[in-house]
Amino acid sequence: MREDDNDEIDLLGLFGTLIDHKWLIAAITGAFMVAGAAYAVLATPVFQANALLQVEAKKNDLLGFSDIGSMLGKESPSATEIELIQSRSVIGKTVDNLKLDIVIQPMHFPVFGEFLARRFKNNNPGELADAWLGLKSFAWGGESLKVFKLDLPDSQLGKKLTLTAGEEGHYTLVDEDDKLLAASQAGQMFEQNGVKFEIEEIHAHPGTRFRIIRNSRLTSILDYQEALEVSERGKESGMIGLALESTDPDQAIKILNEIADIYVRKNVERTSAEAAQSLAFLKEQLPLVKKDLEKAGNALNEYQTRSKSVDITLETKAILDQIVGLDTSISELKLQQAEMDRKFTRQHPAYRALLTQIGELSSKQKRLASKVESLPSTQQELLSLTRDVEVGTAIYTQLLNKSQELDVMRAGTVGNVRLIDTADVNFLKPVKPKKALIVLVATLLGGFLAVALVLVRKALNRGLESPEAIEQLGLPVYASIPYSILQKAEEDKALRGRGRSGAGSSLLAISHPTDLAVEALRSLRTSLHFAMHEADNNRLMISGPSPQVGKTFVSVNLAVVIAQTGLRVLLVDVDMRKGYLHKVLGVPSDNGLSDVLARRCDMATAIHKTEIENFDFVSRGQIPPNPSELLMHANFSALLEQVSGLYDLVILDTPPLLAVTDAAIVGRLCGTNLIVARFGLNPAKEIELTVRRFSQNGVAIKGAIFNGVEKKASTKYGYADYGYYHYAYASDKS
Repeated sequence: MREDDNDEIDLLGLFGTLIDHKWLIAAITGAFMVAGAAYAVLATPVFQANALLQVEAKKNDLLGFSDIGSMLGKESPSATEIELIQSRSVIGKTVDNLKLDIVIQPMHFPVFGEFLARRFKNNNPGELADAWLGLKSFAWGGESLKVFKLDLPDSQLGKKLTLTAGEEGHYTLVDEDDKLLAASQAGQMFEQNGVKFEIEEIHAHPGTRFRIIRNSRLTSILDYQEALEVSERGKESGMIGLALESTDPDQAIKILNEIADIYVRKNVERTSAEAAQSLAFLKEQLPLVKKDLEKAGNALNEYQTRSKSVDITLETKAILDQIVGLDTSISELKLQQAEMDRKFTRQHPAYRALLTQIGELSSKQKRLASKVESLPSTQQELLSLTRDVEVGTAIYTQLLNKSQELDVMRAGTVGNVRLIDTADVNFLKPVKPKKALIVLVATLLGGFLAVALVLVRKALNRGLESPEAIEQLGLPVYASIPYSILQKAEEDKALRGRGRSGAGSSLLAISHPTDLAVEALRSLRTSLHFAMHEADNNRLMISGPSPQVGKTFVSVNLAVVIAQTGLRVLLVDVDMRKGYLHKVLGVPSDNGLSDVLARRCDMATAIHKTEIENFDFVSRGQIPPNPSELLMHANFSALLEQVSGLYDLVILDTPPLLAVTDAAIVGRLCGTNLIVARFGLNPAKEIELTVRRFSQNGVAIKGAIFNGVEKKASTKYGYADYGYYHYAYASDKS
């Protein structure tokens, strides 16, 4: 049950930590949101150009025969055409035609210069935007540069070159090391040291700089192959979509149209070349088929003459028709086989399917041959000769017709690809950046990082945040003093030199007696009243584990609230190294504790009266070279004995124990010893080590004062203990 409770408290504690730092989280999240919005507005918009092609599947090959590959479930022709579109042959030709290997970018002012250049409205041809603050080295809108030719040594390929415009079309071109590569004028060819450079047109203020990069041809091809998106719209639809993203929409349209035109033209050239090859093959076969046909016709005539006009019977005629059909089909397939010998190997699936089809027809042919053997010998001979003539005639006629068709096709080839939609861009709707998404992601990222930062700080900060945690170490908490905004304001005034001089300049107990922190000190005063009855003397030491815990604040304000009860109080600044109580009380540091111990002044001279009645003070004095040795001297114990008889309470403000050993020396001479721990600053191990260190020196710590307590949702402890005081004083005022 206790484990579950602890888990619940941990979760509530984490949630409370987020609530405590809600303004920090909100500030970081807001900063990221503003940064995301700024990026979305300032980022260069990216547009997408689109085009559409149609690829028609070939029903038959160029010889007019059926596509054997279709019977094998061959994939859609679009897959092949997509690879052809993205090939180096097509993209490389586009790079060459449009000079895409030369990248030109005007140099804009950082962060927002490009944004201003995009917003420039060119009302008149050739108009340029005015340079901001006279910064003419940057492009502000309307600038243009066209390069006709740029050849560089291989060592300069891919490097960033800088071109600076001059008067009347003059320019200078330097490399990354500011070495001069070219200096000439637009329209004139510059050629020197392996550099060939000619500008077609330059339009910019004198001094405006352009960034020029000459990439290698292969690099440019690979870049555009990656940038170009080619996909089939719908499965086996034959519709191929082309898309290209670019910050320059006009350039994207030009590139995409060029790619489509080159691809369509190459498709036509490929089809025309295929038709020419098929036509050449047919022209080789026609003389051979004609010769065989003439030979078969002569043999039939000779036989008929010799046999004196023997006619074919009806039965023989039926067999003849079947044989002629089979022979014609087999001849057609063998022509396809001859054509496929130029394209495929014998292991290709289409080639093997063709052989299978020829084998099936040959089997039918053999079965008909058995029927022919049952005919009379004269009919068999006549059937054979007539078959040769009719088959040869059919094949020759078919080849002759196909050669004429191919001749016409070669002369007017259109290919099987059509450009349906030319490239176009929606200028009103860029595809990037997605502003709403960027702002949303930036906001979420900011919120995530802010929460992570708060939780990491929480995890790294091991400072205690509740008095219960101190009491678990076996050390009773005499008072929990809330963090005082008014005290912080008083300290800030003192640091700025605007504080009032005198005892009340930064004393919270005087300037704001109803503050909750002062009420907590009054509670401490009451607790000490009873606790010191059992003490050996009336001396109270206030120390702490580390600096910045608020020992001085507690000591001086506690002395004030005790003095206000009529008791005589002496406050001694025992921190002879860095003590600053004299600044808080507005008294000089001379003639203080170190001076008394060193016999430079007497005790009466060292005691300073303050503006608060019954409240006296001993400053640190001059900073000695050996504070610890002075405290161990008998003069110090004698001094304490002397002042103990003069005052009702002596409060000694000592330096932190973990820094120096002075507090251990003083603690042995005091009847009551307290340490001050600060909210969120001192971890449990530090407090435990302080108590152990005091114990090793024979000093018993009576209890702790928990200072600077802040109201946090992440801790179970809050301001409930102080609500009564605030309510009580509000009632008194009313």
